[in-house]
Amino acid sequence: MLAVALITAGAVVIADVATTLAWREPLSSIYGAIQQDHLRGQLSDLERGFPSTSDLRRARRGRGVRARVNALAHEFATQVNEGQAIGRVIVPSINLDVVAVQGTDTADLEKGPGHYAGTPFPGEGGTTAFAGHRTTYLAPFRHLDSLARGDEVDLEMPYGDLTYAVSRTKVVDPSDVGILHRTAHERLVLTACNPLYSASQRIVAFASLRRVSLFALGTRRWRDP
Repeated sequence: MLAVALITAGAVVIADVATTLAWREPLSSIYGAIQQDHLRGQLSDLERGFPSTSDLRRARRGRGVRARVNALAHEFATQVNEGQAIGRVIVPSINLDVVAVQGTDTADLEKGPGHYAGTPFPGEGGTTAFAGHRTTYLAPFRHLDSLARGDEVDLEMPYGDLTYAVSRTKVVDPSDVGILHRTAHERLVLTACNPLYSASQRIVAFASLRRVSLFALGTRRWRDP
């Protein structure tokens, strides 16, 4: 019986390792899926309350869509808390559609990709950055290395939909903070550990802003307060 138990246990371990290598770690993925479900509900609640009539009134002073999105992004940044759902990251070329959170602490990234708190929100200008796992907790950024020049990354925020085009990917040292430096143009940086199953490096995808529209994918139209 002991031999059978050991063989069975060994088979389970091998199956788990095989699953992780071929796809992603199963137990943390279950936890990640539960967290994503919670985040979707949280995001829906957030979208019902933001932007408010007063937020729209202030933003309406801006000339053009980008100026109005910028004003709303500034206001949104003052209202969110760490670990809270803030929007969606959608990358069609790698089949990614996931809710992102504010913050990059361990607990934050167990829920989904996290927005670096020290960087602007999408639409505020400069460099916006997100981090995500590659092998655990749904592994949202597993295929960053597959991104090609021109691939689109959509950030659906409660105040607007921002579309970026990938310019390049790069592998850097974990201590390289230069990837987050502020730029004159608005850009997006996505980071994850590299290679798979190691944290010895970081893989980084850089993308430049191409299009901006008010509210996520046109699901809500601009309305005059």
